[in-house]
Amino acid sequence: MSNRNSVAERRKTNPAVLGGMIAVVIGGAGLGVWALYGTGASADSRSQTSTSEQRAKKVKTGPLSAEEVTAAAQTFLSAWQRGEVSAAAAATDDTAAAAPLLTGYAKDAGIKDVTLTAGTRAGDKVPFSVKATVSYKGTDKPLAYDSSLTVVRREADGKPLVGWDAAVLHPALKEGDTLVTGAAGTPPVKALDRDGGELTAERYPSLGTVLDGLRARYGEKAGGKAGIELQVVRGKASKKADLADKTLLALSEGTPGEVRTTLNPALQAAAEKQVASKSRASVVVLRPSTGEILAFANSSRGFNAAFQGSLAPGSTMKVVTASMLLEKGLAGINKQHPCPKYFSYGGWKFQNLNKFEIKGGTFKASFARSCNTAFISQAPKLDDNSLTQQAEQVFGLRMGTWAVGVPTFDGSVPVQSNAQMAASLIGQGGVRMNPLTMASVSATIKTGTFKQPYLVSPEVDGRTLATAARSMSAGTLSQLRELMAYTAAAGTAAEAMAGVSGDVGAKTGSAEVDGQKKPNGWFTAYRDDLAAAGVVQEGGHGGSTAGPIVAALLKAGG
Repeated sequence: MSNRNSVAERRKTNPAVLGGMIAVVIGGAGLGVWALYGTGASADSRSQTSTSEQRAKKVKTGPLSAEEVTAAAQTFLSAWQRGEVSAAAAATDDTAAAAPLLTGYAKDAGIKDVTLTAGTRAGDKVPFSVKATVSYKGTDKPLAYDSSLTVVRREADGKPLVGWDAAVLHPALKEGDTLVTGAAGTPPVKALDRDGGELTAERYPSLGTVLDGLRARYGEKAGGKAGIELQVVRGKASKKADLADKTLLALSEGTPGEVRTTLNPALQAAAEKQVASKSRASVVVLRPSTGEILAFANSSRGFNAAFQGSLAPGSTMKVVTASMLLEKGLAGINKQHPCPKYFSYGGWKFQNLNKFEIKGGTFKASFARSCNTAFISQAPKLDDNSLTQQAEQVFGLRMGTWAVGVPTFDGSVPVQSNAQMAASLIGQGGVRMNPLTMASVSATIKTGTFKQPYLVSPEVDGRTLATAARSMSAGTLSQLRELMAYTAAAGTAAEAMAGVSGDVGAKTGSAEVDGQKKPNGWFTAYRDDLAAAGVVQEGGHGGSTAGPIVAALLKAGG
């Protein structure tokens, strides 16, 4: 017997097959489930159970059995397939949320002739495949996709039910989203690379969500014509997260308009290859002189962490902090600078990796070895907003005004005090970045002036790019470049940057995250007119995880 079992509609007297077991369904799934998994007592004998005995019966708790998971899944899938919305919704732990989506599945999305096939159970989770037909005004097209459900035990009575989530209906759905078939509100777009070649998610897997974003922003401006499509129409929560409507199936093709991007096809292909071998890796490559985004990639699909991620950047943030200390005269690259094993501030005791210390060393040595206490030791001399102002005024971060062409997050450096302020100096506390923002930091150091990164030229739609309030002084910039160059040649970035020629600079980072065994590994660097940054979540030290990814792309773009 196959371990994948169809729940296609059967005659009431036919056996329903699930998980290798047979339950005779007589007048509905409920009796079949009882016949398979009940105690064997007859309906008459059960009806004679006294009310007091029922009340005395304990609510079942504990882990779900295989039989309970399989039965709950079968009940839900069978009702959904038959189009019995009330019964399917009642088989979940959130009837009120499930019913409208299940109703809209047939009514608004026009999905009919549904066949659901359950896969092999894995604990409380049951995968299943969907085959159906999408119909709109006489036009039909087949639809097929995979999804999954998780069975939970209802606390009130211990009953196993499908834990409702919009993604059960379709994995592209988030809370508040709906499925709709009709004339698409936005024409499709054909995204082009800088050389005029077409960009597709099939060729460049990281582009999926970005292509959606390009359509949302430029579809009506690019001269295309909308077609008939099955779409995920985003709700309030998804729109707040900058998620664009998503096409799942085109019943009739629209005429796409063309949008040219700044992506370099060779570098984009190289970036995709570099992250493919890592888990949860992201990278961005920029041209410092213009701000053009030449490549970006994510090993995880569905969320563009390279542009929209919000992660503590760890010691790569020391580049921004160093620029501030140099400007304020609190450090000089060849001046002696404290790097003790520990430094306490605001009630927290900070230390260096493996509790190392540098006795009688310079700030240059502390930067190259990424000494935490060298930076935190200056916290008592800083205002709560010192780092915040430096990040915004010089590096263009956290302003919320970047206009890249698709949704992005341009960093967060909140005003903090005491221990949190000290932690922010080394890229922890409330500081949040992504590879796009950290690549921009390196680009700013390379050129001396912040140029907002962009994926689509502002000439396409006349939008205004963000600008920073000021540039660093020539003296600060010169010292900062020397710090970056020394770190690439003889510091924590040396191994990764070996063989990268030209005018180079780099900084490593490792960001601790609660609940993770390993820190997130960061790396930011520049080479001539290229700047790049990457992160490998839970990868460990940035020099050995994100470093090789960034270095390889700097070499490839040379």
